[in-house]
Amino acid sequence: MTGPLDGKVALVAGATRGAGRGIAVELGAAGATVYVTGRSTRARRSEYHRPETIEDTADLVTEAGGRGIAVVADHLDHSAVRHLVDRIAGEQGRLDVLVNDIWGGENLFEWNAPVWEHDLDNGLRLLRLAVETHAVTSHYALPLLLRRPGGLVVEVTDGTAEYNRDTYRVNFFYDLAKASVLRMAFALGHELGPRGATAVALTPGWMRSEIMLDAFGVREENWRDALAREPHFAISETPRFTGRAVAALAADPDVARFNGQSLSSGGLARVYGFTDLDGSRPDAWRYLTEVQDAGKPADVTGYR
Repeated sequence: MTGPLDGKVALVAGATRGAGRGIAVELGAAGATVYVTGRSTRARRSEYHRPETIEDTADLVTEAGGRGIAVVADHLDHSAVRHLVDRIAGEQGRLDVLVNDIWGGENLFEWNAPVWEHDLDNGLRLLRLAVETHAVTSHYALPLLLRRPGGLVVEVTDGTAEYNRDTYRVNFFYDLAKASVLRMAFALGHELGPRGATAVALTPGWMRSEIMLDAFGVREENWRDALAREPHFAISETPRFTGRAVAALAADPDVARFNGQSLSSGGLARVYGFTDLDGSRPDAWRYLTEVQDAGKPADVTGYR
């Protein structure tokens, strides 16, 4: 059996866990060869000190039907990223999809701390991990992606351009990081569009990542138990939902119509008709605006 991305090659930068893992697995399920990068391995953990590893992600890609290839890489290290891209070029001769999902800031930002109170070193480290890594990866990977027409770049962020324009996001450093990634997709759209490729920004909704599930003390199997603590968590989605959004974009021959735009998993589900693993279509950003931020009681009727 073949999938819509059979023969395609993808690089998911920052695929150890969360959205990156969900995206890599769904690209694999569609038949792609997926290079997955991260810093946490079976031999050594990053400063996150989490159990998820990049080798596990590669295995999940292969189990889903694709070919997962794990590459340990720190995307702040220019030589490491250059060697990564050289390896893909040597082994595959092509790159069809680049997903910039590097983040690494979970343990660095302080909720609602103004810039003069926030730890400066942590804030600047967050910006390097969340923004500089994307620029470094694009610099080295895009020449390979542009060898063939139809390439796709996905910049993963938190929040749509519309939502983030009007909403203060957590603190100065977090807000700046997420806005910067949105603008990256806009700028890349201008640079890639005339050269036959497409760039978009994509945000998950309220994602049930491994870290989020741990924060609520639940697992995917019983995630609804967290609703007693936070009823609005009912709108949440799995990382695979975002993965299905990326796979749908990558398989769309008319994806250029989205070039430079800010997209969401829930919005693309309406366009392409895919669902989350439970068969629902959570539309988190519409829900956040119309229900949660509006101070209304939690009710996902009409939103999933």
